Amino acid sequence: MEVSDKYRDTKEFYQKRGLSGRVGFGQRPAVIVIDFVKGFTDPRSPLAGNLQREMEETVRILREARKVGAPIFYTTVAYQPDLSDAGVWKKKVPSAKWLVQGSEWVELDPILERQPEEPVITKKYASAFFGTDLISRLVSRRVDTLIVTGCTTSGCVRATVMDAVNYGLHAIVPAEAVGDRAELPHEANLFDIDAKYGDVVTVDDVITYLSGLPQQYP
Repeated sequence: MEVSDKYRDTKEFYQKRGLSGRVGFGQRPAVIVIDFVKGFTDPRSPLAGNLQREMEETVRILREARKVGAPIFYTTVAYQPDLSDAGVWKKKVPSAKWLVQGSEWVELDPILERQPEEPVITKKYASAFFGTDLISRLVSRRVDTLIVTGCTTSGCVRATVMDAVNYGLHAIVPAEAVGDRAELPHEANLFDIDAKYGDVVTVDDVITYLSGLPQQYP
């Protein structure tokens, strides 16, 4: 059986058991770009993957979001030099020692064209919500839809999507705008996100949605 057949069969299996529903888009979106920082995008770093295409697709979304004034957020991961703020996680990911505050590795990749008014949220763990003020920022803007791009699909993207659902947000993941270090965890987690937590859609779907919105944010 081909992999595509396995995917289709599993999808049907889930649907028959009442999974893989649709949350759809809401009315007031925000975009969050997860960890497209040099530590994850520059091949000199052991944490990096080949994410050029995913960043280019994210830029397409960002440009459309700016047209309607939708809030845009970025995340980075940054630790003290001794990793004292990394907790137990540093045992699991020893290469986190590259992500030191003030180093080039925690800087956003310049391809993203970040604008001065677009906040960068520093986190210590996988979810963009854990230990940050992200949910307060979203609530204050009456955001109901979070479009999640970035890396990695199996780690920080997935964790952010799961927390977004926990907070009652429509979680949308444009498949071409998220990436991982390897294809297997990327595909497996996209499948699972789509089955249980958010809608995995195309970048074109997101752009069509954004382009149809009125400019609604002051």
